[in-house]
Amino acid sequence: MNADQALSRPAPAPASTAMQGVTPGLSYGLLGLPLAFVALPLYVQLPPHYASTYGVPLASLGLLLLAVRVLDALVDPGIGRLVDRLLDAPAGWRLAAAGGAATALALAFHALFFPRVEGTGPLLAWAGITLTAACLGYSGLSVLHQAWGARLGGDPTARARVVAWREGAGLLGVVTASVLPGVLGLGAAAAALAATLALGVMALRFAPAPQPMETPSDEPSVWVPWQWHGFRRLLGLYLLNGVASALPATLVLFYIRDRLQWPGGEPWLLGLYFCAAAVSLPVWVRLIARLGLARAWAAGMGLSIVSFAGAAVLGPGDGAWFAAVCAASGLALGADLCVPPAMLAGELRQPGRHADGVAFGWWHATTKLNLALAAGVALPLLQWLGYQPGQADPAGQQALALVYALLPCALKLAALAALWLGWIRHREYLETST
Repeated sequence: MNADQALSRPAPAPASTAMQGVTPGLSYGLLGLPLAFVALPLYVQLPPHYASTYGVPLASLGLLLLAVRVLDALVDPGIGRLVDRLLDAPAGWRLAAAGGAATALALAFHALFFPRVEGTGPLLAWAGITLTAACLGYSGLSVLHQAWGARLGGDPTARARVVAWREGAGLLGVVTASVLPGVLGLGAAAAALAATLALGVMALRFAPAPQPMETPSDEPSVWVPWQWHGFRRLLGLYLLNGVASALPATLVLFYIRDRLQWPGGEPWLLGLYFCAAAVSLPVWVRLIARLGLARAWAAGMGLSIVSFAGAAVLGPGDGAWFAAVCAASGLALGADLCVPPAMLAGELRQPGRHADGVAFGWWHATTKLNLALAAGVALPLLQWLGYQPGQADPAGQQALALVYALLPCALKLAALAALWLGWIRHREYLETST
């Protein structure tokens, strides 16, 4: 597309007006449901599934997940570069690309959880191939969806509203994913994923159109966002906070089954956690309007630390107390979902920045790096400390509690300190709309 074409195309309404009402918000946000639905099995349920059902050693599984996720993360900036082209292309191209990625994701997901091989070596190879395919499909859809939302523009509250529609649908998907496999089985989960992916892609046809670039940018370099100081700082904070969140996400099923000894409580505890996060989203949007983005995020981090630290001392029979931990930390999760993408969208709206897809490619790569580090460090560390899934060894159980609860709290506290020193003290992202 040349400069004359870019300037002559009418710009869509910004998010402050385009996202008013249920229909445009749902049309854009619906795809967040299957994308979040698939993330829970891929990143939370996959390790215990392969370890408990097929007997794959934790250390081998952790290293495989680390390798696949790092490799997958490396291609995300390139995916973002393609997304920038798609966002400036006719709508039909965007929808066709989304449909292709959704098809690949649905097929790879089914193959991953229903392997056709036996033995540790073949199972690891099968998991590596199918997980890579699933992650690539997931990446293409996620980067497109997030960059699309950033292109809608708007003030801080409007950007938070865009994110809230996407993450609200995502939380509904996560709640469904936390309950459906345990109730109806993984086959039903695979079918539900395929159906909701199709609905989400079709709904994009009626979503507000992304705004075109202010200047033509047919070939944005994948390294362009690293020239922006604000982007580098924000990505570092997002990485630190993300690892703190990814550690308990990787270990929660082991914790519920072996530490609390309540395997039947898995779907309900996960459902409570994500329902609390969903309920909190409108509250966080209002707090952002009053406090600004940075202070609202700091409040969420503080609530997360206070509520989650108690999980280190819980044990068998403490399911009710852990339910309270899940509810409180779920409320805190709403801030992690709303604020960081809204801050990134604000960075991308500054003059001279025209690589939304590439920036969200790096953002998505960082998300995967969070999960890769959590799996690649926590699982071998637990095995080294003596923890074995399904065994009641006291030393192993204590190691599980410490790695699951106290290590994430320490990292979250470091992220809170970085947010305070790097943003709040200098009054960045403290703008309000009231």
